Amino acid sequence: MKNRVTEILNTKYPLIQAPMTWITDAKLVAAVSNAGGLGILGPNAGQHTLTSDPIETAERMRNEIRKTKELTNHSFGVNIISGGENSDKDNPYVNEILKVAFEENIKYFAIIGGEINKSLFDKVKENNGVIIFRPITPTPAMMREAEKAGADLLVATGFDEGGGLPGKSLGTFTVVPTMVDSVNIPVLAAGGINDARGVKAALALGAEGVYMGTRFIATQEAPSAHETKKAILDSGYENMELIGGTMRSILTKHAEKIQRKYENNEDTSRDVSGGFRIGMLEGKLDEGIVSVNTGIDVIKDIPTVKELVERLFEK
Repeated sequence: MKNRVTEILNTKYPLIQAPMTWITDAKLVAAVSNAGGLGILGPNAGQHTLTSDPIETAERMRNEIRKTKELTNHSFGVNIISGGENSDKDNPYVNEILKVAFEENIKYFAIIGGEINKSLFDKVKENNGVIIFRPITPTPAMMREAEKAGADLLVATGFDEGGGLPGKSLGTFTVVPTMVDSVNIPVLAAGGINDARGVKAALALGAEGVYMGTRFIATQEAPSAHETKKAILDSGYENMELIGGTMRSILTKHAEKIQRKYENNEDTSRDVSGGFRIGMLEGKLDEGIVSVNTGIDVIKDIPTVKELVERLFEK
């Protein structure tokens, strides 16, 4: 399958694996790239602990980049979480990660942010990078601004997604065609896409590719815990609730406690913080959360990444 997305990514399929905070590592990312998509190393790829030292954080990323290179000859990318314009000047973590990525000849950068950071875009472009920009809450104006600032690919995310939710509760079917009609560069769809039907629907809406996270969590190569993968298979949209204004989770015991606080209009941000690692990476469902998209009812097994990708693009 060839189109503008595959040409830009140099991939077999117009598919990008989302960074997913803690739930990526060299094994998963390489498997996605080997299967014909573009794997992306998340900010805590391959890690089980945080470090407060930007240089150590960046060197950990360097190590994961090099591990990935040992497992694939295909392209893969690195995630950058961006603030507003010029915010990278005061963010040593972003600067150190960029420095390492440039030194390791990374070409693809999945930039996620609430605003356009033109200086960050310029740095990536100066180092011959490709920008995949996913605005947290997509709007036509922001998409056009990102295109003007130098983005190569854009991601239109609906409220159906897992992880940090958009600020507006608009579904993928609403968001994707609106964003596609707003710009001239390719748009990828994100949010609730877990099988070939979802891929075909996204393409029918005008997207030229898909940007997927949740479905990759339930694969054999994913670093997510066995308990987490089983929870996804055993759950559906009826088993999840909002636990914050921009966060949804399968109703683990911990998530149920947070949901009650949220319903009482209490601040749940601290309760959610750290829940990804504990619930999704370590599989401690009584203590953590499992944030996934609303389409998990169609996830019935735990295939290899290669098997999954072939299914997604079956004719």
